[in-house]
This record gives sequence, C-alpha cells and structure tokens, in this order.
Amino acid sequence: MARRDREEEQSEFIDRLVHINRVAKVVKGGRRFGFAALVVVGDQKGRVGFGKGKAREVPEAIRKATEQAKTNIIRVPLREGRTLHHDIEGRWGAGKVVMRSAPEGTGIIAGGPMRAVFETLGVRDVVAKSNGSQNPYNMVRATIEGLKLEDSPRRVASRRGMKVSDLVSRRQEPVQKTEEVTGEDA
Repeated sequence: MARRDREEEQSEFIDRLVHINRVAKVVKGGRRFGFAALVVVGDQKGRVGFGKGKAREVPEAIRKATEQAKTNIIRVPLREGRTLHHDIEGRWGAGKVVMRSAPEGTGIIAGGPMRAVFETLGVRDVVAKSNGSQNPYNMVRATIEGLKLEDSPRRVASRRGMKVSDLVSRRQEPVQKTEEVTGEDA
C-alpha cells in the first residue's frame, strides 16, 4: 500500500531536463568521462524545484538530479493559476533575470532554462528576460531565487493588517487623468 502511494506521489510531478554536460577526469590511462545533469521538477500547480546530478552514465545522472530536485521544492503563489502577481528580478552570481506578469493569451516568452522552470511551475502567461550569464545553472538558480520573492496579495494584506479587497481594488483602479486647463477656458 505504501509503495502505491509513493508511486502516485512521484507521478504528480513532471520533470524537465534542462542541460547535460559531459565532464572528463584525466587519469593515468587517459580520460574518464562522466555526465552532469540539470533537471527542473514541478507539479504545474505552483510548486517547482531544481537539482543537479553527476554520474558515469546519463540516465543515472538524470535520476540523481530528479531526486535532488524533488527535495528542493518551493511553493510559488500564482495569480489565477496562470501568471505572476507582480514583476520580479532574480539574481544568482552573474545571472540576472527579469520576470513580468502578462495578460491571458500571452504564453511563455522566456529563454530555454527559464521556460523549463515556468512550464513545470504551471505558469501559462509570463514575459521574462535573461541578462548577464547564459550559463543554464545560473539562469535556473536566478529564476528560482526571483520566484522565492513572489508575494500574494493575501500575504501582503496580512502583513500590513489590511483586507485583500483593498489591495486588489487599488491595483485594478484605472488611473484617472486630470483635465488640463487651457487658456481659452480660464
């Protein structure tokens, strides 16, 4: 029974292989090759994590990375289950990413490693830009660090001692333009 529950738990996550790197160790007889894998795991409902794994064979490296990713999962609040609540900047080393919420129908506009994070997270509409390092490890880490800064209106309202409706209504109010007084009217 416990084994079946574990299999169901495993199946709720989808994993995305982001990058595989062949690494060599020079030994007396020549070179020994190994593989390093970067994997992103998520449930497409607001949880995502990433992991790295190294092994002599690719499938073993991917398995190790997936296991590590499942232990490093974070929860990210999403607006309407499809986009971010607000714009975010994330940094990790020389990797800098900017993520912006987008209207419905926009889709995922992001580069490779960032796209994998958003797809596994369950974000359907986002505009993202990577500045700085193009290293996939740094890009994934910068994206995850930025997503950790994401706050929902509920948490912000509770922190400020306000109602959620006050915060959300402020965000959705259109900006009223003041009428300019011209010389003829005055």
